[in-house]
Amino acid sequence: MSLTDQLTSITRNYIQPKMYDNIFDSNPLLSKFKSSGRYISQNGGTTIDIPLNYAQTSSAGWFSGSDTLTTADNENITRASFAWKSAYAAITVAEEDKLKNAGDLGVIKLLASKAMIAEKTLADIIGTGLFSDGTTAKSIVGLRDIVATDQTVGGISQSTSSWWASNVDSTTTTLSISAMNTQFQNATIGADSPDMCVTTRAVYNLFYNLLQPQQRFLDKDMAKAGFTSLMFNSAPIVIDSHCPANHMFMLNMKYLGLYYHPDRNMSASEYQKPINQEVLTSRILWMGALTSSNNRMHALLSGITA
Repeated sequence: MSLTDQLTSITRNYIQPKMYDNIFDSNPLLSKFKSSGRYISQNGGTTIDIPLNYAQTSSAGWFSGSDTLTTADNENITRASFAWKSAYAAITVAEEDKLKNAGDLGVIKLLASKAMIAEKTLADIIGTGLFSDGTTAKSIVGLRDIVATDQTVGGISQSTSSWWASNVDSTTTTLSISAMNTQFQNATIGADSPDMCVTTRAVYNLFYNLLQPQQRFLDKDMAKAGFTSLMFNSAPIVIDSHCPANHMFMLNMKYLGLYYHPDRNMSASEYQKPINQEVLTSRILWMGALTSSNNRMHALLSGITA
């Protein structure tokens, strides 16, 4: 096997030496998608289309005996269409560094370390995209678009289709259990309620200070994944470094999906040597989209003073 093939194989399998991370921060929402079955493969398609029910059947009701029953059809199904978005992180080693690292094994270790950094960088980019507000055109649609009342999400306007709007409180500045519960209940129908709350470290600390010591229950699943969390109405509250300041999202993961293309699922391209540079380079690639199928099942406090 050639050195290039070895490097590509090592990169694709992510066999990295121990390295101490001084840069990257928490990314629990991306982890939650992957652990909860909401990280979904889709092989192809111009867009990712999510079917939606937005109205009841009009031909329905009580009847007696030989009453004439209406059979007229009415429009009650549509779809939200989400565009594929692509992201990458490059892995590059200079020929000079290759010489300094004494042979194939040294170069493989160096490239494996760089591959780990590139993978984390790409995960960080995706983590940021999960909270995007639409201002970065090439980014995936993010929660600040989805958990809103005035955005166009999946081609459907929340302003003109109120059933597609979420529950947003932008006026509450002082965090309180009451304000949190109001938004939580606004996103609850029967026993179906948000099952994950995501916020900043500063807002998380405000919530922590509201609780009595005996109320500070932890979520075991998030703890197993390496994240500290508190519970609110049976939903874990976690700190995500990508969450915008002053925000607390209350999400029902059942209605969110992070789709990816199986051929670009954090996959590494072949190592190549450009004709005008003394380097070896590869890229880790990802292509996908964040989707929502029921925006009313999410809620947001967006004006918390921390």
